[in-house]
Amino acid sequence: MPILILLLKNEYFEPALLLFVAAGVSDALDGYIAKKYRVQSQFGAILDPVADKILLVSCFVMLTLLDHLPFWLLVIVVFRDVLIVGGYLVLVMLGTSVQMRPSAVSKLNTLFQICLVSLVLARLAGWIDLSIVVESLIILVAATSVLSGVHYVWVWGFGKEGIAKG
Repeated sequence: MPILILLLKNEYFEPALLLFVAAGVSDALDGYIAKKYRVQSQFGAILDPVADKILLVSCFVMLTLLDHLPFWLLVIVVFRDVLIVGGYLVLVMLGTSVQMRPSAVSKLNTLFQICLVSLVLARLAGWIDLSIVVESLIILVAATSVLSGVHYVWVWGFGKEGIAKG
């Protein structure tokens, strides 16, 4: 992770893209192996999405600082993640059992974030320029970030097992 941040800071976009893709492939392979051989753990179930979020947020921060992503998008993405983590911690401190199952919109949001970072890095590396797709993904990331944040607030606050029902 720190290497990726340094590569981005120094505008070595091609190696940054390759490292980002390698991290994604290794994460997918790790998940596949864990499921196939049933070597999943509660620790891994928590650590894996946290590592994924750190990777994505780090890329969003650096690409925003370098003026390749809009600041308002960074605010939405980070606020959603802080809302989810903060909400989870508050519920745990209140003694509420919280299921950390990503919703469909949350999974879609992560996919859009990965695609956005990949395409921005590919453009900066000089591989492809799909600016219209990047602009569309910016809107999709913003929309699914908001929807996913609202979904978690609703489920944890007012859903079947939410604190308002308790």
